[in-house]
Amino acid sequence: MAVSLTNRLVLMLWPSFLMAGVAEIVFFTLINPQELYLLGRPVRYSVMGTYSLGFLLFWVLCAATSVTTLFFARTSAQVNHPETPVE
Repeated sequence: MAVSLTNRLVLMLWPSFLMAGVAEIVFFTLINPQELYLLGRPVRYSVMGTYSLGFLLFWVLCAATSVTTLFFARTSAQVNHPETPVE
């Protein structure tokens, strides 16, 4: 059964969104966003901006792990003959 692009995006983005939320909660429970340093300088964004940027960075990191999982979950037929759908 071939997996459509939409299904692949959902398989990648939804779990990474959920895990980014968990990572955000854990990280900012332990770290005060007003005391963060980036490249040796204090972060000058608002607290909400820091939360938002942190969430987006966590989401990208979690999405990268999901893409890696989908990449390694391919069957040998998909690797050797990518143009033919697997039934």
